[in-house]
Amino acid sequence: MTGRPAAGRPDFERIALLLQGGGALGSYQAGVYQALAEAGLHPDWVAGISIGAINSALIAGNPPAKRVEKLRAFWETVTQPPLGVPYLPSFQFANDLQRQMVNQWRAFGTLMWGAPSFFKPRLPPPIFAPTADPATLGFYDTAPLRSLLESLVDFDRINAREMRFGVGATNVRTGNFFYFDNARCAIGPHHVMASGSLPPGFPATEVDGEYYWDGGVVSNTPLQWVLDSRPRADTLAFQVDLWSARGELPRDMIEVDVRLKDIRYSSRTRASTDQFRRQQSMRRAVARLIEQMPAELRQSAEARLLAEEADSKVYNIIHLIYHARRYEGASKDYEFSRRTMEEHWQTGYDDMTRTLAHPEVLQRPTSPDGVFTFDLKRLDRAQEPKK
Repeated sequence: MTGRPAAGRPDFERIALLLQGGGALGSYQAGVYQALAEAGLHPDWVAGISIGAINSALIAGNPPAKRVEKLRAFWETVTQPPLGVPYLPSFQFANDLQRQMVNQWRAFGTLMWGAPSFFKPRLPPPIFAPTADPATLGFYDTAPLRSLLESLVDFDRINAREMRFGVGATNVRTGNFFYFDNARCAIGPHHVMASGSLPPGFPATEVDGEYYWDGGVVSNTPLQWVLDSRPRADTLAFQVDLWSARGELPRDMIEVDVRLKDIRYSSRTRASTDQFRRQQSMRRAVARLIEQMPAELRQSAEARLLAEEADSKVYNIIHLIYHARRYEGASKDYEFSRRTMEEHWQTGYDDMTRTLAHPEVLQRPTSPDGVFTFDLKRLDRAQEPKK
């Protein structure tokens, strides 16, 4: 794979990489990052939920030259073949049905034996054994993940704040969404694990006396958090989603389950960006209005309140969404096979490379609201010949 070098850093104050949750689908994000890195587009801010939090930590916790290598090490580790069955990259499937059967068998193996160095079954299962410890109320033990993170992520680097880093989690007691942000607290492996503690498979993770579940229980994307952050800045944001809200009508009960999962965990990014555009139109109008006010009026309490919301910054929101093949099925988020991981990685790389081939992606927007959105898949559909 060869990259497409950028002519220079785009004219934005910050570049943000925002990674959604989605389990085994997360290698798509690793491919996206590889294409960004080869193009010289290194983020200033990386934020994620669940598997996106893990990928974010691997990026923020390593120097630029090592990030793809560490992402590759993580994904090759957790997709090692179970029970010593060799991975045969040259094997070709006869059809999608055969591939679907193999995928389902590999997903069944994950349910039975877990994923290497990621999680393992808790025996006996905590079904009929009430316990006072929330950290054991999960069908799998995620202790192996801590060791893997500690071996691949330099948390001192994250806490040195060379890059802003944040992961989202859900407070089990209050039900509130919370971001662990290296601008506000020291980050450790437990913060990343808290973001990915999806029940009932994984138990809650304790952080400072509180217990947290996966951030995707409440919100599966950090986009709004980054856009609403203060102080505001000209932003080039790459939002990488693993679930598609848009899809085809199901043809059988298996596809009903797949479609339900997609809708449930999708980020509604298009709706969020549409709302953000409207807000930005108002903020920019307020900024222009305040500039035209007499000095004495600008000192009024009402004008000062409006000035806090005024914003003349510009935003490019570049949206990439993984669209699963039909043969992947409802188990696509826990089918940790090496072959599928490589497919996801390559798809992410290709999607990002194609996206960067559009020069407007890296240019400051000129629209009145100061917001530019780009969706490669939506563009592809718009360019399809009309039937």
